[in-house]
Amino acid sequence: MTPDQYCQQKAAQSGSSFYYSFLFLPPERRRAITALFAFCREVDDVVDECTDVGVARVKLAWWRNEVGEVYAGAPQHPVAQALVPVVRTFNLPQPRFQEIIDGMEMDLTQHRYADFAALKLYCYRVASVVGLLSAEIFGYSNPDTLKYAENLGMAFQLTNIIRDVGEDARRDRVYLPLDELARYNVSVSDIMHARESGGFRRLMEFQIERALGYYRDAFRLLPAADRKAQRPGLIMAAIYQTLLDEIRADGSKVLTQRTSLTPLRKLWIAWLTWIKS
Repeated sequence: MTPDQYCQQKAAQSGSSFYYSFLFLPPERRRAITALFAFCREVDDVVDECTDVGVARVKLAWWRNEVGEVYAGAPQHPVAQALVPVVRTFNLPQPRFQEIIDGMEMDLTQHRYADFAALKLYCYRVASVVGLLSAEIFGYSNPDTLKYAENLGMAFQLTNIIRDVGEDARRDRVYLPLDELARYNVSVSDIMHARESGGFRRLMEFQIERALGYYRDAFRLLPAADRKAQRPGLIMAAIYQTLLDEIRADGSKVLTQRTSLTPLRKLWIAWLTWIKS
């Protein structure tokens, strides 16, 4: 298996909506974004699959070194090997990859967020930075496109947080800001024990509106000249906004279930968005 084949398999097996946004890209850009996505999956898996924090830290430290080897041209891991031509062709800054690892490392020790400012830093590292790297791969002519990419990454991560409230709670993680829980009279214990209430539903409506606000800001900031190049992000946004609609229509029952779209529906949304953008 070649490094590119390994990355393709990693992306396809993940079942992520991101995979569908890559399908219509030209081969070189598709290989590049698939390698970036595979890197994110690898470092995220370290945090999610390692029960020993010390072991996870060692593995993340190994990945930090491996990122350095990507830029030196001698990495060991197939994902890192696939990234070597990508970082050169698309001039991807090395510190961005380290920022992604910084965000993943936050999950090892921080399972609660006092307020949105604290959560926003986490979202920036694990999602907005990925958006910024993706924008480089897709191509742009106007630097305002980077502002679009940063906001879109934030919107995606907030959508993930909304979808995964119950699943994260079962891992002892609560990403909803604690001051906002208090504002809606929802306790951490309510989240951990899946106790739904009117306050919880209002809290989730607030979270959904915030996420939608980031989508609106992203679309507003995207220069018309770069819209076609950035279509993969628009595809992802269409899929994720549909997911938010489903969660809202279902009464935000995210404590006990994980709302998802079928692969066929994602593909249909992706195709429609591609031809319309």
